[in-house]
Amino acid sequence: MWFLILLVILAAAGLAYAFRVPLLAKILGQPEDRISRALNKKR
Repeated sequence: MWFLILLVILAAAGLAYAFRVPLLAKILGQPEDRISRALNKKR
């Protein structure tokens, strides 16, 4: 049972990473292009 829970958590984390720009834009209320520029900015 714990394996199934771990698998669901990993799948959710992978989806959140794949869709991080639209998710952050929705959560923060900022435009998607602003979020993607901030994430892709060279450090």
